[in-house]
Amino acid sequence: MVLYQPSNGYCYNSDTHFLYSFIVENLKKFKNIKGQLLDIGSGSGILGLLLARDYEKITLNQCEIQTLFQDFSLKNAKCNGIDTTMYKGSFLNLNFDKEFDICVSNPPFYHTNVIKSENENLKIARYNDSLPLEKFIKKVSKVLKTDGKFFFCYDVKQLKDIIKLLEEAKLNIEALQFVHPKQSKDATLVLIYARKNSKSLLRVLEPLVVFENDDFSKKVKKIYEMSSTHSIKVEI
Repeated sequence: MVLYQPSNGYCYNSDTHFLYSFIVENLKKFKNIKGQLLDIGSGSGILGLLLARDYEKITLNQCEIQTLFQDFSLKNAKCNGIDTTMYKGSFLNLNFDKEFDICVSNPPFYHTNVIKSENENLKIARYNDSLPLEKFIKKVSKVLKTDGKFFFCYDVKQLKDIIKLLEEAKLNIEALQFVHPKQSKDATLVLIYARKNSKSLLRVLEPLVVFENDDFSKKVKKIYEMSSTHSIKVEI
């Protein structure tokens, strides 16, 4: 999959690849994956496009607040022969004309009190000012169908708040996976699968370790092979 990205703006990173793999793993138990999928904060479009590529019966929808990335998402969809509907604007303020079977997102999750990038595109993509966690989760619950699936990744340090807010929004966590930079390091990222109005018990997947002996782990290499993406940087 060829993906155009800005050379001096926000680019997708390994978090999105890990989330994609986590989604595929959790969808294995379902025989027929179909319906409306919404990629919230689509950026270059990578996450939704990978899923639309792999699941032909999925109808892709993308939501993006930044004009620059709206253009990149649409360009990448066209380049890879995938149909999409783009909702332009803030996810929190948009009125959607449908409910969704699946919502996916690699949202901005850095707190506002950390040092910010001077690049405005990077600020919006990385910091949660424009998409606070509580409002984000409430809106996802609102746009999901009953039994709808919600996949996202977040800063592991905020897991306590995530669990509380998901429960309040009637989104039951069905699976978690922790991502560790190295075997000896604490987890930095958590991958989450929640389902609306579900009562299933929680499944904790084997931790994903990124590096082994200063090289990508076998699992991470396999994820990159499965994603099979090629990035092209564009001056803007």
